[in-house]
Amino acid sequence: MSTPLYQLKAEFFKTLGHPARIRVLELLSRREYAVSEMLPEVGVEPAHLSQQLAVLRRANLVTGRREGSTVYYALANPELANLLTVARSILSGVLAGQAELLADLRAAQRNTKPPSS
Repeated sequence: MSTPLYQLKAEFFKTLGHPARIRVLELLSRREYAVSEMLPEVGVEPAHLSQQLAVLRRANLVTGRREGSTVYYALANPELANLLTVARSILSGVLAGQAELLADLRAAQRNTKPPSS
């Protein structure tokens, strides 16, 4: 029996569920990167970046190619860039809604404060 699609989707999103992996995918959405170029952008130790790249490779989300001693990574599927763009849009809406709620709460608090003596 095959794995249900909803379970595969859950596993896919679990793979994305790490800030370093998201940052790597964001970078690769722009262009191919060498590992050494990614290090300062991702802000993790080399061993940790290698570990996160291995997770993304095993999930077939990135591909690597070797040129001499340098390994370059790229997105395995350009649709990942679209997914990250949609996620940013969704989060922008959520945060805008939260900012509006916070402003409403602060306004209500100002209106219920007793006057200062």
